[in-house]
Amino acid sequence: MVLTAHDVDRFEASRPRLEAIAYRLLGSASEAEDAVQETFLRWQAADVDRIEVPEAWLTKVLTNLCLNQLTSARARRETYVGQWLPEPLLAGDPMLGPADTAEQRESVSYAVLVLLERLSPNERAVYVLREAFAYAHREIAEILDISEAASQQIHHRAKKHVAAGKARAEVDEAAARKIIDEFLAAATSGRTEPLVRLLTEDAVAVGDGGGKVPARARAFEGARAVATFMRGLFKPSKAKRDLVGGSPDIHAATANGGPALVVVVDGRVVGIMCLEIGPDGIAAFRSQVNPDKLERATRRWAAGEHGEPLLRVF
Repeated sequence: MVLTAHDVDRFEASRPRLEAIAYRLLGSASEAEDAVQETFLRWQAADVDRIEVPEAWLTKVLTNLCLNQLTSARARRETYVGQWLPEPLLAGDPMLGPADTAEQRESVSYAVLVLLERLSPNERAVYVLREAFAYAHREIAEILDISEAASQQIHHRAKKHVAAGKARAEVDEAAARKIIDEFLAAATSGRTEPLVRLLTEDAVAVGDGGGKVPARARAFEGARAVATFMRGLFKPSKAKRDLVGGSPDIHAATANGGPALVVVVDGRVVGIMCLEIGPDGIAAFRSQVNPDKLERATRRWAAGEHGEPLLRVF
């Protein structure tokens, strides 16, 4: 079926919302774009004049495409080299979607995206549709072909799982920036103790290199282990410069609504370290260094102004 310009416009009006849903469900911007494009092809093939509520129809098609993707992704991630982390998105990226409420902001935070990986596909879908987009359980039930009571039960279970895995309450932006400055000073001091004092006792550090960039297969756990790793990470060496293609600049930024360090070499983003900071200190470092998951961030970085870096290392 050939779509009219009006039919295309109706789809394009929904695209930002569809991309935001797909990103939260899949944790990957590129996979989200693919899912939305496949949804458009389904829209193109449908008898759109008979679709009474296009937004509901498109959401149902997209969500079910993502559920299928999540099921196959679980099998792929069993063979993924090292740790798998979501693709981080820098501040202002439209794929982050709505951020008007605390629930919307939390649903796309990097820490919560990591936690969502532990949920079943249905749990993840119900959580995202309810928390981030305020769909009623009746609507979610229709999208997932389940009962309204089942949607409520799944949401309760998913929310409980996410809450159990969350760190302490976060600090405000000014306090987080101060801790980042202190962290960089400590990390480049060559000493472990200043770093230990900035971390929570159960701090973790994990990186995703996707087998393309060296990253430890298991997370570092505990303040001293993480501090020792960070001290070594920020120690200059020719090998590190060769690995990233030069001397990287480190900028403070926001990724997925939280504090982050962006590592840039000649305009190319080679790493994004998302920090989870609470009143007791830094609870987690999650570093994305897989180049495939940094292409979108590089494009967005190139389109903005960022000022002087906080640090040039290596």
